[in-house]
Amino acid sequence: MAFAAKRMAAACAALMLLAGAPIGAAVAQTQGEKVSGFQPPQSVAPLARELSKAVVNISTTFKRKGILPSPHGGAPFDEEFKKFFKRRGGRIPPGHGGRKASALGSGFIIDPRGIVITNNHVIKGADEIYVILKDGARLKAKLRGHDPKTDIAVLEVKPEKPLPHVAFGDSDKAEVGDWVMAIGNPFGLGGTVTLGIVSARGRDINSGPYDDFIQTDAAINKGNSGGPLFNMKGEVVGVNSAILSPSGGSVGIGFSIPSNLARKVVAQLIKYGETRRGWLGVRVQTVTRELAEGLGLDTPRGALVADVTKGGPAEKAGVRPRDVIVEFNGVKVRRMRDLPRIVAETPVGAEVAVKLMRDGKPLTVKVTLGRLEKGEKLAAAQEKKKLEAAKKHKTSLLLGMKLAPLDAQTRKTFAIPEKVKKGVVVLSVTEGSDARDKGVARGDVIIEAGGSEISTPGDAAARIKAWKAKKRKAIPLLILRKAAGYDPRFIALWLKKRD
Repeated sequence: MAFAAKRMAAACAALMLLAGAPIGAAVAQTQGEKVSGFQPPQSVAPLARELSKAVVNISTTFKRKGILPSPHGGAPFDEEFKKFFKRRGGRIPPGHGGRKASALGSGFIIDPRGIVITNNHVIKGADEIYVILKDGARLKAKLRGHDPKTDIAVLEVKPEKPLPHVAFGDSDKAEVGDWVMAIGNPFGLGGTVTLGIVSARGRDINSGPYDDFIQTDAAINKGNSGGPLFNMKGEVVGVNSAILSPSGGSVGIGFSIPSNLARKVVAQLIKYGETRRGWLGVRVQTVTRELAEGLGLDTPRGALVADVTKGGPAEKAGVRPRDVIVEFNGVKVRRMRDLPRIVAETPVGAEVAVKLMRDGKPLTVKVTLGRLEKGEKLAAAQEKKKLEAAKKHKTSLLLGMKLAPLDAQTRKTFAIPEKVKKGVVVLSVTEGSDARDKGVARGDVIIEAGGSEISTPGDAAARIKAWKAKKRKAIPLLILRKAAGYDPRFIALWLKKRD
């Protein structure tokens, strides 16, 4: 009976493969039932043998001379690598040392019609991209779409027959301690299998705004980039993307993009050729213990709104700086870095409920999301205007005072009342300066220098220069003192430091 059951399981697996089911799903069914307690896999050979068919090498060429780009952000192929490949029979990566530079990475097929996933940094800047199959077939690839923010790229090839393929699994179910297997093209060697466990979840390595990496000790090296990280069911739970290593080789700390994040990006790149992410229009920062106390929160949580983009969805909904976003569209925002990912994964145009804490009190507002890609252009245009304004009104250090123009930002920073219409704002005063001795302080506004009105630090510098040209030893200033409710007061500052 046991023998018959095994034959039946094998037959079912074969039928699944013939029906076009993702490879790995069928193989996993022949592995037997799980047993209670710890039991390491005796062999992953059957799984590796089938899954390897859908893992490909990615070859890119660059029409320029110089050092060879590395698909894993480490050292390029150098003379030692040339010698290594020559010892293997004189086969140096195509184009190396010639007119075109070449780099090698990894990828995997998710559609039998020829859709291949890899890392954006593997193909970035490439003039030509080739997908090399398990049987050695070399297919020219078209870039279907790429996303630098998550380091995902989608390629398309035109095969003569349906290709072996694998499927994304649910990365949220991958737990620390689960067995995982990486298959890829380390150092250009070709198909290599490594085994390990999930070492950690939710890693932020400061590579992008949506960092949520799976950490693994399955060996990942240069050239593994873009390759799959499999669970023991043969499902892709991660896209291998980065390593942490002082040597450039694996030290057991590798990072994979979770499949649940990659899957959504891939779907958009296939459909649109680009990403279409939700946009809220805020800049946020971490809520520290001190900030939580000052903002009236019981514990540090959520994302503190530092700035609101003018004309963006958040501003239209009434979100303000100092608000703390604690829930977005029904999802708790436990940490600041959770918010950008949650917003980005929400459809453009969706109306969502955003729960805030304002002055220690809960508040819910309705926000209609914009599109991030358009929002970034709007924010960039606004930032450009600010930079242009800053060039015209540069901050200056004059007579021991750091001065800035009176604008919306400085007015807000120092709570300068509307009755103050003009002048330059004192941002700081140098210790031991004549200005400090005369009582000048942060937030004071200087409206006259040398008998003339001033509106910018440049105006003040010009008046000081003119006063020095007159051989004057001191210059009179008309100051509105913050500590005195911005009542006017004249002082005179020495133009040269006195002994």
